[in-house]
Amino acid sequence: MCRIAGIVSKSFSDDKENQLLLMRDAMHRGGPDDAGIYIDKQFPIALAHRRLSIIDLSSAGHQPMLSNDQQIIISFNGEIYNYIELRNELKNLGHIFKTETDTEVIIAGYIQWGTAVFAKLNGMFAIAIFDKNTQELILARDHAGIKPLYISVQENEIYFASEIRAFKALHHKFEEQKDWQIYFLLFGSLPEPITTLKGVKPLEKGCFMTVNLNTLKPQFIRFNEFKYTSTIHTLSEAEKLVKETLNNAVKRHLIADAPIGLFLSGGIDSSLLTILSEPHLKEQLNTLSIVFDDEKFSEKKYQDIIIEQTGAKHQSFLVSEQHFNDSLPDILNAMDQPTTDGINSYFICKYAKEYGLTAVLSGLGADELFGGYHSFYNHQTVNFSKAIPSFALNLLNHLPKDKYKKLSFLAHKNIIGQYLFNRGFHGINETAKLLDTDTDEVVNCIANLENIYHTKNLSNFNNASYLETNIYMQNQLLKDTDCMSMWHAVEVRVPFLDKELMQLVYSIDSNIKFNAKQKKFLLVDTFKNILPKAIWDRPKQGFTFPFENWMKNIHPHTNNKMNNYAENQFKKGNYSWSRYWAYLLTQNLN
Repeated sequence: MCRIAGIVSKSFSDDKENQLLLMRDAMHRGGPDDAGIYIDKQFPIALAHRRLSIIDLSSAGHQPMLSNDQQIIISFNGEIYNYIELRNELKNLGHIFKTETDTEVIIAGYIQWGTAVFAKLNGMFAIAIFDKNTQELILARDHAGIKPLYISVQENEIYFASEIRAFKALHHKFEEQKDWQIYFLLFGSLPEPITTLKGVKPLEKGCFMTVNLNTLKPQFIRFNEFKYTSTIHTLSEAEKLVKETLNNAVKRHLIADAPIGLFLSGGIDSSLLTILSEPHLKEQLNTLSIVFDDEKFSEKKYQDIIIEQTGAKHQSFLVSEQHFNDSLPDILNAMDQPTTDGINSYFICKYAKEYGLTAVLSGLGADELFGGYHSFYNHQTVNFSKAIPSFALNLLNHLPKDKYKKLSFLAHKNIIGQYLFNRGFHGINETAKLLDTDTDEVVNCIANLENIYHTKNLSNFNNASYLETNIYMQNQLLKDTDCMSMWHAVEVRVPFLDKELMQLVYSIDSNIKFNAKQKKFLLVDTFKNILPKAIWDRPKQGFTFPFENWMKNIHPHTNNKMNNYAENQFKKGNYSWSRYWAYLLTQNLN
């Protein structure tokens, strides 16, 4: 797991090399074990890398890595879980390997299959390849967008990096995106392709970009796209395949040459991963959790059930209000992009590092794929709203209660409106008021996303899954997990987003995949024989902190009308802690 960066320029100079070093080292927290740079002024192109060692801990894993004939140069961030199978296949085709790294497997795979290699990879990755033979730069991002990769294509230059902070290190190069605060107050995160910087966008997941180094004209090609089908339509077949595929995914995700463990919250997902990991890790099964002084936030009794069942070596870490206050400056520094939901990830990754772990498995993705959220089961309201004129729904913006204001998002008659109805933070009028802008600007920002996120003829359940996977998980959970884990030099692995498992889940008929009487029905029913009833037969708690009380002592830096208004709204109970936190971040991170 690493950080990568690069610059392509029609006029390369020592200044460009200095810029690349600034970009690379701005991300040093994500790659503390090694650093490298490759410069080819003939073309001209430069690649940079910072390394967190997980597989093949030796110096043989140094990057950027060159092929045997030095014609292919790679800078790679991620893990390829099927690299051993691909390595064996490539050996049979005549390739010789000098290291035990998955990086060298990607090089050999590219030499053998070209860009078709990306579709063969099962893992999480952001890859940069410089091919001297074709005089091309190739950038690729994994099937689920687990690892980030940001790009800026300019007239005579191209920049790319794993984090936005790398672009910010070049202060004179990139201006602030003027509308990011609007998106952030609406969503609580920044939906792709929006970032805080003008002209800097993420490469889409499941895509690769090729750039001819003579013309600098980019071409974008999709190598992976999941589509909902109903090829599996019997419960027995679905359960058999889910059991087999998830077991294989967990086994793959446990491959490491560095200490590995699991987050154990006591919920369905982390409990199941712990149970499935036990046969592979045995006495090396290490788990960790967060606990609080306030008992109503504790899931210790559920964690204890799984610890007793698996014999896990478990360690709990207490997070108090004082810990939160003391850590707040570092939390803000850790945020690569503003987020309302990254504090929990910050602490669990911090303690994973203190526990001595370098890689940790997380249950992220199960809720989105198998139906763990309330949004899967309230489609009646969404369907009913389709018959109500937009002007009538817009009137709800002026009502005092938030639950009515959120209904006004359905006036947009698209899936962005549906998503914001379920997960929106501030309403349109409130967003405009807080930012002292016009409501038309807020509406235009929503409209800008209509052609980016879209569904066609999906069932109610699959429609909800699409929204949670492609907006909430993609733009909030995965971003938070990546930036907070790498800040502490910890790799978080997500077996539920294993490529083969995702392909399987997308092919299962929604009528057997979801059940309104039981959240995550298929997952629970598949593993009922090993998953204790006390774990799955209870209300969903989620990974929550006692923020409501903690936020009461956090104040804006400046004293002005809108800051006072937001603080008063929070104190009166009109804002949740997360809505207040969202506003504070627009004032502190701009």
